[in-house]
Formats: sequence, C-alpha cells, structure tokens
Amino acid sequence: MPGEVAASVMVLQALGGLSDRQACMRLQTDTASKADEAFHPTVLTLWRSRLRASGDPDRMFRVSREVIAECGAVAKSHRRVLDSTVLDDAVARQDTVTMLVNQIRRVRRLHEGLAEVWVRERNLGTGGAVVDWGDPADVERLVSELVDDALELIGTAEDLELDDAQGDAVALLALVAGQDVEPGDGPGRWRIARRTAPGRIVSTVDPESRHVHKSRSVYRDGYKAHIAAEPDTGLITAVDLTAGDVGDAQAAPGLIADEAAGTEVYGDSAYGTGDLRSHLADRDMTAVIKPPPIQTAVEGGYSIDDFDIDTDAGTVTCPEGITVTISPKATARFGRNCRTCPVRGRCTTAKDGRTIKIHPHHQLLNPARKLARTDSFDHDYRRWRPMAERSIAWLVRNNRRCPYRGIHKNRQWLTTRAAAVNLKRLTNLGITHNGRHWAIN
Repeated sequence: MPGEVAASVMVLQALGGLSDRQACMRLQTDTASKADEAFHPTVLTLWRSRLRASGDPDRMFRVSREVIAECGAVAKSHRRVLDSTVLDDAVARQDTVTMLVNQIRRVRRLHEGLAEVWVRERNLGTGGAVVDWGDPADVERLVSELVDDALELIGTAEDLELDDAQGDAVALLALVAGQDVEPGDGPGRWRIARRTAPGRIVSTVDPESRHVHKSRSVYRDGYKAHIAAEPDTGLITAVDLTAGDVGDAQAAPGLIADEAAGTEVYGDSAYGTGDLRSHLADRDMTAVIKPPPIQTAVEGGYSIDDFDIDTDAGTVTCPEGITVTISPKATARFGRNCRTCPVRGRCTTAKDGRTIKIHPHHQLLNPARKLARTDSFDHDYRRWRPMAERSIAWLVRNNRRCPYRGIHKNRQWLTTRAAAVNLKRLTNLGITHNGRHWAIN
C-alpha cells in the first residue's frame, strides 16, 4: 500500500477515534472516505510499527506543522498557551496481590531456572489465592508468602544469565514486591503499607501507566497529554505524552523548544515553578503564568511577600522592621525577636519564632506574584489562557482513553490525533492550495 494512502487512513482513523477494524470498514462503506481497494486491518498495525521504528515517528504531526507554517496561519502570532489533560490507560488497575501473582507467574514462565524455584503454588492458581479477605491476619499471611516467593525468585535470578526481556521482568517483580508493602509483626511477615509510593506502578500489564492525582482524594490511572497551542486559531504547535505523574512544568520546555525569543507563554499555576520561569527568562520569553497560591502560617496573616528579602545584601526584614541575615542554607530565622513582637499572632505559631526559607528562584517568583495582582496581567491572562481549553477539547473529543499500552505507542497515536485536529482546523480556517503552496483565504 502506498505510504500516502496509509497516512491518509491513519489521520482519518485518529480524527474519528476508530479502531483498525472500524477504520477499514468505513473505507469500504462510507462514500466520503471510500478507498479504491480494501485492505486488512493488520496493514495499519504494520504501518504504525514501521513509523515507530523510523527516525521520524511523528512525521504526520511534523507535516501538519509545516503546512501551518507555509500558509502563515500563526506567522504573526507571538503567543503560546500551555495545558494538559489526563488520558485513561487501556488496562484495568491491579491491586498489590494481583500484581505479585501475575508477575511471579510471568518470571517463572520466562526462564527455566526460575521455574524450578520452589514457590507456594496454591497462591498462583487460575482461580486465585485461597484467602479470607475479611480477616486481616489471613491477608497478611498471603502477602507475606507472595513477597517471600518474589524475593526468592529475585535472589535466584542474580546468579542466572538473563536476556533483556527476562531482566526487565525480574526488575518489575522487584518493584511490585517493594512498592506497596512494609515489614509486619514478626520476622518474615509483610503487610500492605498504608501509603502510596511515589511513581507507583498500577498494573504489570502496562507498567508505564501511573496514578494521576486531580486532588488529594481524587485520582485516575493513565497518562498525561501536554500541548502548546496558538490561542487565536487554536492550532496545536507542539504535543507530548508522558506518564501521569509527570508535572506540567516538567513537560513545558519541550513544548516551546522551537519557539522564538519574545514569545509570550501562558499557563495556569501548575506551570508557575521557578525552574520553568528561569528557563523562559534564559530564552528571552515572557511568562504570563498564574503563580501558585502562597501558604501562610496564620490564616489571613503575613505571607513571605510581606517581608523585604534582599538576596544581594543577604538580609530579610519583617513587617515590624526587624532585620536578620540569611544563612548559607538560605534560611532566615527571627527567633527571639518574635517573643515580644506585638503582631506575632499574625505572623507565626512556632515557639522558636518565624523562619523564612528563601527559594532559589525568589527573584523571579516574587515579582511574578506582584505582577499577577495587576489589572494588565488579569486582562491578558483571562483573554488568552482559556483558549487552551478549546484545543484540549478538540484533541480529546471521543478520545479520553489511550488505545495502546506504553508511552511510545500512545505518544505516536496522540501526535497523529493532533495532526488530524490541526488539518481539520485548517480546513475550517479556509486553507487552499494554488498548485504551488498553501494559503489561508
């Protein structure tokens, strides 16, 4: 099949949120997109694999950006808005016991030497382990047995010759055996830990999926789609997909890597880190980013912005005019000065007095918070920043769940989807081709 046909089908497939089989069926029945010759759905699988293995796996999105540049749709724009959204993964979340059982089975299947290691077979049956889930002691007994078996397999694997797949499987077993458990009451006893480990694996079927916290108590499992868009047209200028626990500010530098100096970058408070502001300043870009809220020791009391911090002189002066020096560890302690302070109740509840920790990027964060309180910032932010929601809505319409397992496959799917959204948007903007180049009417 010619490459241009495969590319066209894959873009239409991404635009419609179709499976391979649905896309091929539409090509045979829908007159608007009917192909000259039908083909099997596995042809699309082949082309995705070829693209992924090539040196330019995201070429369809790259080509859509070239069309955008040629027609001049964003040529006069110097603004980019950043945003992200959560995409559900394609697998079911697994509990600790299920992950341990599945990975012990897998490790034993992959290597004969590990298959010979004695484990408690009764816990690995297809019908599930025999356990009274209502009895905490019996659950702890099961967890202890599974962790002990996992540790025995991991220890044996250290003396074996393993290929990459086998080594990865053993490493994954080590992760799931340690991320959710803690020592129990007595030697050789383990129990489920009452905590969530950072970067916790949620499934051995897709070990790259992660918890995505929307709030302290609400979270989903999956990945995060990050975009940069031009706010006037809504065209997506950059896109990336990461694990769900990657912060927005961490992904931002890659989204603006191709932008010119002088670009105004708009983002919500998730992008308000000192590191990102420093990165933008180094590239002569303007950050129109809402700063994170400041925590105060006393509700309605003095915040860090009420103190005069002079990093050049190495001093901090409180609202009552008391000045202390900044220590080599970037800390200013007021200590005994707070004992007789008449406004202590508005400043601190600490017995040892107020302590100020100076952020490494204080000289960027403090002016940013002051700027955010101005009318001009509020006007620009409210005008341009919400436009990112429009581009995100187009990108995820009927596509809130990733169709594949792993970051690389899903990133390729997302970039193809972004290319399709851009091409549709260009059509609505009135793009034409005069035989030599593209232009917007």
